[in-house]
Amino acid sequence: MEETHEHRLKRLRIRAWRRGTKEMDLILGSFADQNLDSLTREELDSLEALMAENDTDLYPWFTGQQPVPAEHSAMLLKIKNEIKLF
Repeated sequence: MEETHEHRLKRLRIRAWRRGTKEMDLILGSFADQNLDSLTREELDSLEALMAENDTDLYPWFTGQQPVPAEHSAMLLKIKNEIKLF
């Protein structure tokens, strides 16, 4: 059975808030709460791919300590711009 759009949003919101590190919970969870409902299918795919990465990789990308892989740069920039943490 195919996942419904509503179920996908709920699953992504839960994943965004239950990352494993408090920093990434706050970054991704805040973004999800503020923007998840307005993202396109392609943006949801991009967010889901980003959230499949380990927090130990994600945090240095968000803080500029490590370069961001090209496949994640657009979504990471969107998150940074939307939540205004950095």
